Amino acid sequence: MKLNLKFSLLLAWYYGFRTIKRGPSYVIASLSSPLTLLFLVYIISRGELVRFAIAGGFIGLVASVALSSSGDAAFLRLQLRIQDLYVASRVTPSDYMVGLTLSYLIFSIPGIVLYVILGYFYHIFTPLSSIYLAMILVLLVISTSSISFIISGSISHVRNVWGIAGILSIIMTVLPPTFYPYTYIPKVALYALFISPATSAAVLVQGIFGLEALYLPALYIIIGETAIYFAVARLLTRWREN
Repeated sequence: MKLNLKFSLLLAWYYGFRTIKRGPSYVIASLSSPLTLLFLVYIISRGELVRFAIAGGFIGLVASVALSSSGDAAFLRLQLRIQDLYVASRVTPSDYMVGLTLSYLIFSIPGIVLYVILGYFYHIFTPLSSIYLAMILVLLVISTSSISFIISGSISHVRNVWGIAGILSIIMTVLPPTFYPYTYIPKVALYALFISPATSAAVLVQGIFGLEALYLPALYIIIGETAIYFAVARLLTRWREN
């Protein structure tokens, strides 16, 4: 599969950096939920689980931004009909998906920087763990963005997507052990929650940061989820002449 990287990067720049510049309030809104949960975890646990909440903040932020962006993808497809413009061009659905996925990651950068500062303050980083975290976040944004494309490609009216995106964002980022130790959950429940890429990402990050035992099968799960979700999303994100 040969990608049109120029188109993907331009699309990412427009819907990523330009969105941050045009609407900084959206950046603040995207941070509200992870920071609120961080505050609650700090208060309830009296600071004992704050490192889990900071580590999970990366996961919750990136996943929630990508999942909530299904509304944007649906709006572009159904209202602006932007995909119809690409039918006769060299742009492929994969180019389009990669561009929007990168834009979601770019939009998360201000929040990632904030959590890096918090992580540095609480001494949870090492050079190696930082590299592993970056790799996990890339897999996470691809898999959760693919879920957004699946949602936006399956609905017939844009008004239906906002409620679905909000509910799904809570189910897939708050219920999993994103902000608390994964060992608190019975194994049966944990296996069920692995349907969310945020679960496997959170389990891996907790192990990499030395907060819990490293559960290596979570790595194979998130890689498999990323491949499956992207393939399904690619199938649904089709130009009319494909």
